[in-house]
Amino acid sequence: MPEILIPIKAVPGASSNQIAGMLGDRLKVRIAAAPEAGKANKAICTLIAKALDIKPAMIEVSSGHTNPEKILRITDSPYQTTQHALDHLCPPK
Repeated sequence: MPEILIPIKAVPGASSNQIAGMLGDRLKVRIAAAPEAGKANKAICTLIAKALDIKPAMIEVSSGHTNPEKILRITDSPYQTTQHALDHLCPPK
């Protein structure tokens, strides 16, 4: 299965965790967790894993650990391409 990369724009301090849609070429994700000690990164990985119906261990932040603009790496993805995963997370209108 392929490895895919998903560009993320994280917005910490939200009232709840949610996928807010596309913001340019990035998936905008609102996270309730504070951006400290990796809490927001962990919450992002958990949210995306749940939305894609995959194990959280399959997702990691590959870049942008301390930045709101991040790249998530999904290993052994059931999705063939990044676009296929994004279409599942945020269906085109």
